[in-house]
This record gives sequence, structure tokens and C-alpha cells, in this order.
Amino acid sequence: MESFSLHPRLASDCHLIGELGLCRVLLLDDARYPWVILVPRRAGIREIFELNAADRDALLRESCLTGEFMMQAFAGDKLNIGALGNLVPQLHLHHIVRHAADPAWPGPVWGHSAAEPYPHDLLAERVACLREGLALV
Repeated sequence: MESFSLHPRLASDCHLIGELGLCRVLLLDDARYPWVILVPRRAGIREIFELNAADRDALLRESCLTGEFMMQAFAGDKLNIGALGNLVPQLHLHHIVRHAADPAWPGPVWGHSAAEPYPHDLLAERVACLREGLALV
């Protein structure tokens, strides 16, 4: 049986925030957007429908928890959620808080422009906020 491991691209592009019941919680290294990625800790899964029913329910609960907290914490105008997987086949669910004044508004963030890595102080602040708000270890 294959064990879970994080895709190398997610590992290199993100900061580890913690773990929920099903998902590893990551922060994409782009300071322009509050952008969290949930990755179900299940090996070999590419699509949501491949999860068993209990895991699908858990993913939905964790996604709702994440989205609701992020919208409150970062005062978003809209929450974008997506499971594209064109470059990273491992199932992962993006949660991006959007603001009418963000650089890509109202279009999609993908392909808009190069990411702007977090400065150390803002990264530490955002990681602490997410860990506390999502009750992560």
C-alpha cells in the first residue's frame, strides 16, 4: 500500500501550516493573496470522487471551516475555491480570499503574474493567524 507524500511542487511552493483531520494545510508563498491549500492525506488520489464517502464528507467540512475562517480573518469580497490539478495531479483544494483591489481582480489569479514571496514578518503573522484560527498544531 502506497503511503501519503506531498507532491514536490506543493512542498516547494508552500509553507506548512499544520494538519486537520484529513488534510495537510499549506499556505501558498504569494503575499498578495491569503491562499490556503488543503491536501487530503491519501496516497494516489487525483480527484475528489476517488475519495471514499467519509473522506469526501471530511474534505467538505474542512473546506468550509477553512473558507469561513479565511473570509472572516482577511475580510474578503469573494472566496475562490478550486481543484484544478493540471500541473500537480495530487488532489489539492485551493482557497483564495479575493479583494476587489487585488492585482488580478476580477479575473482568476492563475497565470496573472509572478508570485510575490512573503516577507518574513508577514509570513510569521499569517502562519500564526491560520494556525490559531483553524486550531492547528
